[in-house]
Amino acid sequence: AVEARTVLWYMTFIGFIVNYMLRINLNITIVDMIAVKPALQPAAALNASNATVGLNETAYVERYSWERQLLDWANIDYERYGFHWNEREQSNLLGSFFWVHWVLQLPGGVLARKYGTKLVFGLSNGVGVFCCFLIPIFSYWSYGALLSLRVFQGFITGMAWPSMHVLTAKWIPPNERSKFVSAYLGSSVGVALFYPIFGYIIAWSSWEWVYYICGVVGMLWFVAWQFLVYDSPGEHPRISQSEQRYIEKSLGASVQNSTPGPTPWKEIALSRPVWMNVVAQWGGIWGLFTLMTHGPTYFRLIHHWNIRATGFLSGLPHLMRMLFAYVFSIFADYLLRTDRLSRTNVRKLATAVCCGIKGLVVLALAYFGYNATAAIVLVAVATMFHGAVSSGPLASMVDLSPNYAGIVLGVSGMIGGMPGFISPFIVGILTQGNQTIEAWKNVFILTAAMLTGSGVLYVLFSESTLQPWNSGKNALPDAGLKELHALEEKLPLKSDTRETLEEQHQPEVATAEEK
Repeated sequence: AVEARTVLWYMTFIGFIVNYMLRINLNITIVDMIAVKPALQPAAALNASNATVGLNETAYVERYSWERQLLDWANIDYERYGFHWNEREQSNLLGSFFWVHWVLQLPGGVLARKYGTKLVFGLSNGVGVFCCFLIPIFSYWSYGALLSLRVFQGFITGMAWPSMHVLTAKWIPPNERSKFVSAYLGSSVGVALFYPIFGYIIAWSSWEWVYYICGVVGMLWFVAWQFLVYDSPGEHPRISQSEQRYIEKSLGASVQNSTPGPTPWKEIALSRPVWMNVVAQWGGIWGLFTLMTHGPTYFRLIHHWNIRATGFLSGLPHLMRMLFAYVFSIFADYLLRTDRLSRTNVRKLATAVCCGIKGLVVLALAYFGYNATAAIVLVAVATMFHGAVSSGPLASMVDLSPNYAGIVLGVSGMIGGMPGFISPFIVGILTQGNQTIEAWKNVFILTAAMLTGSGVLYVLFSESTLQPWNSGKNALPDAGLKELHALEEKLPLKSDTRETLEEQHQPEVATAEEK
């Protein structure tokens, strides 16, 4: 029979595919939505709408759209031949998803501890998916309506990531965490898979269909999530007894209480390891989102690739990221299982790769990006190295405190996720009316500085040991994985305790019957 943890991995994996599908669909559709095509006219002329409408109308091939038909029927004015958004407005749209995305990061972890990841993660993705059905009509309605919808979509999906760490802490043994957290990088597969698919959909039909397909795919996942996922092994109706016993035994030392007590907010806020994870996430997310959000625009405007090539070449690096994450996570778990390196050093090694080495590759992109082949190779390699994050900061947050992992990730996501909207804003300023190699060189130099700086700080000052504030009653030692396992061996399983009590009562029952 398939283990429950395996099913959980796949459902989590697909869940993050859906989550990132929601983030990146506008990144590729905006290339086709704007009225002025970069290949037809210099970027500096984007603001001169009166000079471009005539050219655009002759080059524009109108395709059927029920949204346009509805607006025509209602006699509502709209931009029929595409949207006249300048670079600043486009950057605002691309970054709007993240403007308040950070607000629900911390509440997401708190709500998941109280109501369960099944509800919080499912609802977060589900509502975000529903918004996809509304994006086309909102786009035609007005720029402000679309901007507001994207802000709300980003807001509600902010609960997803921190809520998943609560489930990970309840289901996954310590020496399997790196591999399981690689499921989070289903986000990379979402980007790698859907960028080229979206490109072909746009080429064959229209950009509107991208959002309807996103909605249908997301709803199918939502239904499966409700039927196949449970918040803990004890709630799962189909889990085998041996798997449940193994999970309980492995987690016994770190997750001692189902209700560990009041949240130690002060200790979390003053924890150096927590802040080092925030720093690593800041740099990593800055690098990832800069390449992911602006990659399609960069390849289309600077290297003049068509929409299908742009979609494929923008998605390829993220497939490599997922494959690298999976391989590196197996390597990291091997180092932990054999006690070749401590957990702290394994997490440092992974972060040195996903931030430090990636930063050096992005720096090379700044100086060699004028060559189209070098650009795609360097973007692919840089994005690939970020896959080590699943064995670095993401896994480290569970190491620090399984009982409060969702809250720790919420704190990290709330602050570390801000580059999601800061980076597009800065890119918009640097490239406003200046779509040149030199402008993008400055974008990549800034990105490289964020990555390498955060990587150095993490390696110098971080640790990934179980924190005393994880348990309100007992501070657990963490002198290596073997010592932790030894401590776990001393704690009886829930099922073992129940069987022992039953055996103790059996003689008393027999004595009563004899009497």
